[in-house]
Amino acid sequence: MPIIFIVLLLFFRFHGAYAEAPVYIEYMYPTISVSSLLYIKSDGTFLQSRNGNFEGQIYKPGMQQTRHYLSVLHVPTGTAVWTANRNEPMPDRESRVNLTPQGLTVGYSNGDVLWSTPSFKSNVSALRLLDTGNLMLLDMTNNTLWQSFDHPTDTLISGQLLPAGLYLSSSVASDSDLSQGDYRLDVTSNDALLNWMGSSYWQLSNETNIVKNRDVSVAFMDIKDSGIFLLASNGDVVIQIPLPAAPFRIMQLGSDGRLKVNSYPAVNSSNSLANVFVAPRDSCDLPLSCGPLGLCSLSGNSSSCSCPPQFASSVQSSGCTPNKGMLKAASTSCTSTHISYMFVGSGITYFANKYRNPVASGINMPNCQNLCSSNCSCLGYFFDISSQSCFLSLQQFGSLTNTSTRDSANFLAYIKIHRSKQSRNSSSKNNVAILTPSIIAFLLVLVVGVSLILCWRNKQKKKIKMTRTSNANGNSRAISDSDYLFSENGDATDEILIPGLPTRFTCEQVEEITSNFQTKIGSGGFGSVYKGELTDKSEVAVKKIEGVGVQGRKEFCTEIGVIGNIHHVNLVRLRGYCAQSSHRLLIYEYMNRGSIDQSLFRLTDKLLNWSERMNVAIGAARGVAYLHSCCQPKILHCDIKPENILLNDDGHVKIADFGLAKLITPEQSVLFTTMRGTRGYLAPEWIMNAAISDRSDVYSFGMVLLELVRGRKNRNEPVSVDAQSKWSTTTGGSSVTGCEYFPLVALEMHVKKCYEELADPRLEGNVVVSEVERVVKTALCCLHEEPALRPNMTSVVAMLEGTMDVWEPRIESLESLMKYGGCHHGSSSSGGTIDIEDELTKMSKIIGGLNVTSNANSGCPSIMSTHDLSGPR
Repeated sequence: MPIIFIVLLLFFRFHGAYAEAPVYIEYMYPTISVSSLLYIKSDGTFLQSRNGNFEGQIYKPGMQQTRHYLSVLHVPTGTAVWTANRNEPMPDRESRVNLTPQGLTVGYSNGDVLWSTPSFKSNVSALRLLDTGNLMLLDMTNNTLWQSFDHPTDTLISGQLLPAGLYLSSSVASDSDLSQGDYRLDVTSNDALLNWMGSSYWQLSNETNIVKNRDVSVAFMDIKDSGIFLLASNGDVVIQIPLPAAPFRIMQLGSDGRLKVNSYPAVNSSNSLANVFVAPRDSCDLPLSCGPLGLCSLSGNSSSCSCPPQFASSVQSSGCTPNKGMLKAASTSCTSTHISYMFVGSGITYFANKYRNPVASGINMPNCQNLCSSNCSCLGYFFDISSQSCFLSLQQFGSLTNTSTRDSANFLAYIKIHRSKQSRNSSSKNNVAILTPSIIAFLLVLVVGVSLILCWRNKQKKKIKMTRTSNANGNSRAISDSDYLFSENGDATDEILIPGLPTRFTCEQVEEITSNFQTKIGSGGFGSVYKGELTDKSEVAVKKIEGVGVQGRKEFCTEIGVIGNIHHVNLVRLRGYCAQSSHRLLIYEYMNRGSIDQSLFRLTDKLLNWSERMNVAIGAARGVAYLHSCCQPKILHCDIKPENILLNDDGHVKIADFGLAKLITPEQSVLFTTMRGTRGYLAPEWIMNAAISDRSDVYSFGMVLLELVRGRKNRNEPVSVDAQSKWSTTTGGSSVTGCEYFPLVALEMHVKKCYEELADPRLEGNVVVSEVERVVKTALCCLHEEPALRPNMTSVVAMLEGTMDVWEPRIESLESLMKYGGCHHGSSSSGGTIDIEDELTKMSKIIGGLNVTSNANSGCPSIMSTHDLSGPR
């Protein structure tokens, strides 16, 4: 009895100690160890924010006792706004959360660790829970070593930013299991997306009430008192969804895949306002609204679930499965004699088809089925009869949607299946008796059939050879629907399947589009460009690419597959392509004003005024910045010049000819490749056979900016007397002949701080001098010899727009303009060669004290006469 009394006394003493453990306010200091058992009286709460609205807690969702989590809770609503060990829950009440000078750990009572913060360079001096709900680790100088806001789980709250590249991920069951589920809210550089198993089912930019403020890259997602926002890196609003004002909001991605934003009149309120934002709104837009292969039908504001014909309810998957005797193909099923396709129905589609490109367009349904059969991961396909587009479902299947009640999309749905082994065995016994008498007859027919096939193939080979010969002479042939994409040797048995390609046309169709290439509108390094018209009456520009023998068909199709999925307001859209035999054609949207070189360099009535030139500079910069910063893989244009910058009557500016540029994967920063581009716009690294990067495009763009300012080619070749007379008349008698290298002139005038004299004289002074200065200085920064000293295109856009201070050009890094100008003063007439070192010495003297005449009116050196202009000629 005394022993029992002592044991009971110790139990109640220690139990009381556990129950009376202190709850810390705002701060905790190392070294402290807490457990659910230790804080049983406070229901696991060991830390509170100063205002009491947030708690650090060992949380047991659903009051179950087998999964414990280190979480931050919003007290009024009971919402876990952040969780540390969501995929490694603590199994019992004795598991511990430890705060040490090395950081936070979650683990077993024996010391084994389930989760921990990373290692730090300095010791942790405090754990702090702010009134905003942010849990922070601080060092002895109060610097933040780590914070929960940088590691979101399934929830975003007011004051918390979600950076591009991070995401919210749903819980498996938020009421009991906080493990990471299959739904994600991803923030990208241009949108916010809801994804399930890699397939998108909602985009913020598709909401009907969005407001798009500017076309720049997205850096953050934020929920403010006035709505949902996508913000640029400088805090400017890119896209917003206005919502009624509310001081506090909680955005949470639910375990069902729905994104909800609840609004509250105050941070300490538990009653949400009526303006709840839900995405997606329709239940049938959720990936698993009716389980795998379940059929969701929407009627008014309600939805119902059923199984397609020949399918039955599946208790195991909570969806539907093919009837007895047939099995849904696995994601690793390849072509098999037992593989077949079950027709699900017409007017039935898949949620992901709305947000992804078809794997092929302009083909028939048998070819769509062949694409699925040749892909081991394909579980079924959807064929849109109206557009002849083929969609494949890979790896997994969600719910199907009955579109007949909502729209007129004419989809046909097929599921890949195979017969079960039991069904095959039972039927095989019955088939033996039937098949045996037929085998002998079949063998006889087979021998005859093989002989006929061999004869037919020999005839076909001769026919194909004759057809290729006619193609080499410039005649095109019609392509059948089975002629999808051939291998390099033209063998139709070796298909190249490139997902995401734009519409494919045959040579015959392209001839019809262009009226047999009747109207030629331009030419370039890759070939000629012709005007055409599609069946929908939209005008297109068809580029006939010549001399691409070194580039295989697969590379060609892969690159247009990448570029066909690029959509930007400042990039010409690729409408289609043709890759038949040796023919390579690209079909672009038509820009009726053509390239800007026609307005800049030719005597025409359509002279670009200064505001139009600024619009061209900013629009073109945005297009190139998108290629560099927002595409995966990154795209280097490699041929930026005025001929590749297009305009239309609406003033839209678009970059063209980026279809056959170089692609750089995320693992690369530079690449080595054969020289490409146009003389006069090539960066020094091209000429020196050095590594090429996105800064090579920046150099070319700097050259274009200077040509926009002056309205002439940077390097003026000698012209005829008649042409010189016309230009002199237009420019008020200025003589701009000879080998004038304008970038060097711009450098000289920049040193003298005289920018107005650099503007196109045809503008007669109708320019904004501050903008001329901004463009010239930006251009000179782009022309730095060292690529690392050039700004990236995102910075170029900001400098041109005036949202960022313009860099000051580095004179010492611009001496290469002398070397690459290819001209000199006085030497050419005597036939002497250029001494680069001597010329660089002259350049230093020029920069130190410009040897130019001055304009009496402005006090700036005049560049109106080439005889008075220092520098190379």
